[in-house]
Amino acid sequence: MATSHYDQFLQEATASDPASDHGLGRDPLYGLYTSWCFLGQAAPRPEDAFWAAMKKKQIHPRRTGLRMKGPAAEDYILASYPGLV
Repeated sequence: MATSHYDQFLQEATASDPASDHGLGRDPLYGLYTSWCFLGQAAPRPEDAFWAAMKKKQIHPRRTGLRMKGPAAEDYILASYPGLV
């Protein structure tokens, strides 16, 4: 079975962190997704389609249980906080 676009994103840019009360929220997770798409030169899907796909994977905007990792995390953080550079 082929890996879906969203499965690949989750595998490459997120890590499970179920014990954390500070998992990624709605905006940071979608922002991480858009950074991942940018780095991979893919057009991000609309936010409503993204959240519909996440819901199918039992990832909910308020309690994702995920943290960032990899190059997309770096891109997202630098884009979100340009004063860090």
